[in-house]
Amino acid sequence: MDATTGPHRIPPEMPQYGERHHVFEMMQSMLEQLLIHQPKDPLQFMIEHLHRNNDLVPKIVILGPPASGKTTIAMWLAKHLKTNLLTMDSLLAMDHSELAEGARRHYERKRSVPSMLLVRLVQERLLQDDCISRGWILDGIPETREQAMMVQTLGITPRHVIALSAPDTVLIERNLGKRIDPQTGEIYHTTFDWPPEPEVQNRLVVPEGISERETVQRLLRHHRNIVRVLPSYPGVLKVIGADQPCVDVFYQALTYVQTNRRSNAPFTPRVLLCGPVGSGKSLQAGLLAQKYGLVNLCCGQLLKEAVADNSRQGKAIQPFFEKEMTVPDSLILKVLSQRLSQHDCVHRGWVLHGFPRDLDQARLLDSVGHKPNRVFFLNVPLDSVIERLTLRRTDPVTGERNSAELEEFYKQAITLNGDQDPYTVFEYIESGITHPLPQRVP
Repeated sequence: MDATTGPHRIPPEMPQYGERHHVFEMMQSMLEQLLIHQPKDPLQFMIEHLHRNNDLVPKIVILGPPASGKTTIAMWLAKHLKTNLLTMDSLLAMDHSELAEGARRHYERKRSVPSMLLVRLVQERLLQDDCISRGWILDGIPETREQAMMVQTLGITPRHVIALSAPDTVLIERNLGKRIDPQTGEIYHTTFDWPPEPEVQNRLVVPEGISERETVQRLLRHHRNIVRVLPSYPGVLKVIGADQPCVDVFYQALTYVQTNRRSNAPFTPRVLLCGPVGSGKSLQAGLLAQKYGLVNLCCGQLLKEAVADNSRQGKAIQPFFEKEMTVPDSLILKVLSQRLSQHDCVHRGWVLHGFPRDLDQARLLDSVGHKPNRVFFLNVPLDSVIERLTLRRTDPVTGERNSAELEEFYKQAITLNGDQDPYTVFEYIESGITHPLPQRVP
């Protein structure tokens, strides 16, 4: 486009389409892969990359010291996310793989696998169809800075890295009580997680290398390595304390891996504030507009301005004002849609309150292509609402509002407690705008 002819009338659908289909992130991912692999035929390479359609599948690394529970957390995440778990044992057990066969022979002799061979094994496994289509979780790999650099050189980039941490005394005690089910690979503990089924109890075995002396040696090795591994993953690393119930650790890990990374894509906020009259929507909209330069759109105020301007829609709205009747949705939508399509709203973004108030209005707004990308529900007790509404005049858009239906329609909506300090509420709203929305995994 010719910059000298601006401002350009950008249709609202353009940024919405880009955000909805992650166009910027897709292009960024393709560029990264091009630079890493440097294919002879870049066009064919990009076509194949698009056909794989796997930029958003789980790509997770879980690290931690012995007995921190990383294997258990990795197994639970793999089951919940329906993805593939890659461990040292599973890599060595790969069938029809010359690399795995060589690694097994080396492991039988040395009880270890050279870093280069291990990383090549990982690469071979990740190129298999199930890892491409459903993603992967690496359990305890990479262990060293050398392995981390090799993995990155091959273009293997996790979207989330979790590092578990706990005091050594706790880890030593945990390790001594560890037991493994040889049939399922599940890990149990004599004190903290003993299986209730007698048949499972009877087949549990003591794993190798869990004595106090061996555990201390492994912990020292882990501490030396992990401080050099973690700096390899800026921006995608989450440290979680493992000295708490395993279920709590799992849910913290699950919440993190379901959170999208903050994107470098241009983001134009389209914010919808919902809540009963008196819940503080106007104040929060004003704060957002002031700080982020958004267009503050109060639906009731737009209708009053249309009447004052004596526009065609304003003349149609005037009789409803005079009779103190609710303005029909069709008239509200015409005024609102016209305003949302103007250049400042498309370019700067907007914060809307006062509409929609029910499911029908939400569907009407959606049908004309104006879709919010952040929705907040401000919940306030009735007593507080009544107190706030003292001396307030009637809103011309007032109607029955079904919060449950609206929350179901806007599935990614964030519900907040609006009955607290306004600036505390604003901080929560601001965090919900500046951070990516969590993924909803069925």
